[in-house]
Amino acid sequence: MSDKIRWGLIGLGSIARRFSNGLRLEPSAEIYAVASRSQSKADAFGAEYGATKRYGSYEELANDPEVDVAYIGTPHTHHLPQTIMCLEAGKHVLCEKPFAVNAAEAKRMIDCARANDRFLMEAFWTRFFPAMAKLRELLASKVIGDVMLVQADFGYRTGSIVPDSRTYNPALAGGALLDVGCYCVQLASMVYGEQPREIASQVTLGSTGVDELSVSVFKYSDYQMATITTAIRLSTPHEARIIGANGIISMSNWWAPYELTVAVAGREPETFRYDREGEGFQYEAAAVGRYIRAGKTESDVMPLDETLAMMETLDRMRASWGLRYPGEG
Repeated sequence: MSDKIRWGLIGLGSIARRFSNGLRLEPSAEIYAVASRSQSKADAFGAEYGATKRYGSYEELANDPEVDVAYIGTPHTHHLPQTIMCLEAGKHVLCEKPFAVNAAEAKRMIDCARANDRFLMEAFWTRFFPAMAKLRELLASKVIGDVMLVQADFGYRTGSIVPDSRTYNPALAGGALLDVGCYCVQLASMVYGEQPREIASQVTLGSTGVDELSVSVFKYSDYQMATITTAIRLSTPHEARIIGANGIISMSNWWAPYELTVAVAGREPETFRYDREGEGFQYEAAAVGRYIRAGKTESDVMPLDETLAMMETLDRMRASWGLRYPGEG
């Protein structure tokens, strides 16, 4: 392995561009190769980001022996075959969220990584922000006592309904849940360390058949619950609250947070702020580099068993709505 972790990017859309901007801020990372189904797009993207190799097919990147880790930034309906292709070619993989369309796909990806002894992680960048590390520290020390309620929302309003778009096309597993609702599910999962025992959920299925708005209640025990709101036809406040017996931890824009505020009964509220350069993708990239150099095949912050469990929760939510995507059977 060279002095820097050599990244190969599969899929060169908007999320890959944002991730690449983060890679530029991480000293241990090198954007070594990029791949698109269009050679001209690969050439243009590669020139912009200084990639040594620029491929007009994903297979060429997977088979490049100089690539240390592949970043899968394509739509999630493509994650299964592309992740398996890279793992079987000997590459470590960081796969963008949502990890897969459903838990069955996620299990195949995880089984492949373990069979090939390769690193694999779902790219939930939220987990790696300094503010989220501070949240985990505060929860472990029980500053607010036992957590009893998690509240999280993530919704945005699209301009118009475009039936063939990634957001609204059921064939592309569109809808709010897999796009942004999965962030809320992972927050509750991180806080409680398990998946809900019971789920009660209401949804609005739009004209194309995908979920446009949902409100869900998760129950873990008699005194542990979560409320989750997600939408693509409604802008929500993007706020999260972790409420314990003795206080509240609150975060704004919590999926890419700068700060969190702790309000404990009998004390002045305390705010912890973590300024940064860029959007923050560099934290995730740096962590992956450390894992690979340490010879690890999965993350302790975003472990594979939790990824699978969260996909099962997403499946349960969709099942309660009667929402299945084409090809799921």
